[in-house]
Amino acid sequence: MENKYEFIPMFKEEEILRRIKEVANQISLDYKGQNLHCICVLKGATIFMSQLLKNIKHDNLTIDYISVSSYGIGGRESSGVVKILKDIDSSIEGKNVLIVEDILDTGNTLDRLIAILATRNPNSIKMCTMLDKPSRRLKPIKPDYVGFTIDNVFVLGYGLDFDEYYRNLPYVAKAVEKGEEHE
Repeated sequence: MENKYEFIPMFKEEEILRRIKEVANQISLDYKGQNLHCICVLKGATIFMSQLLKNIKHDNLTIDYISVSSYGIGGRESSGVVKILKDIDSSIEGKNVLIVEDILDTGNTLDRLIAILATRNPNSIKMCTMLDKPSRRLKPIKPDYVGFTIDNVFVLGYGLDFDEYYRNLPYVAKAVEKGEEHE
């Protein structure tokens, strides 16, 4: 694949890891003495969740995975149509659910996902996102735990992709097409 983007680092790996520890400490405190079932939204949240889990101090923690999509192939914008590509494997009835997401943008995907999971009788549902982009919100979704709040920019790396590429960048970068004006 020809790289038509220039990557402008926004958050370095050290900064991300430091923030993840802070978020994990808050989650550990908030769920002390309770069960916690973390659901990773594939594929983008895998790197974020793996680092988060290593830092959550909790004995009664379980994990699961779900894959949803609202982006078409090659898309930089959400289509608004949410599809479940892979459902969770275990029951969440009576559990405290923490949805772990890479980026919260329009809120369409998370709004639909919360509605689906709520029908399965969890004790609670909260949300943790590595990146929050509130300027694009179309649904009244407010994350419970946020790594970083960003402006309306296209980002890649640390699990975030474009057409399945660039997830392996060890940092989060603003992606601009080569030749585009940028700050």
